[in-house]
Amino acid sequence: MYAIVATGGKQYRIEEGQTLKVERLGDVGSEVELRPVMVVDGDQVLATPADLAGASVSARVIEETKGPKINGFTYKSKSNNRRRYGHRQSYATIEITGITKG
Repeated sequence: MYAIVATGGKQYRIEEGQTLKVERLGDVGSEVELRPVMVVDGDQVLATPADLAGASVSARVIEETKGPKINGFTYKSKSNNRRRYGHRQSYATIEITGITKG
């Protein structure tokens, strides 16, 4: 059985016991619930809102990391307007602990 879940504006295909790197969700060791978009169990596919009303995916946050540094620079000619900025995205590594159909 596998499921498609939505978190952080992205969708992921997951199975039970899988580890996954997603955008930051919670503190290390906390349990989180993910919203399934679709659940597939053999030949049975649950995809409508009525089918997914009782479905849920539970996960546990294993660790938090940061992505690579992104450096940006904006510049406007003839006006001496320059700006440097940087960004590091925070990520959480989660382990899928259970998928329920409801």
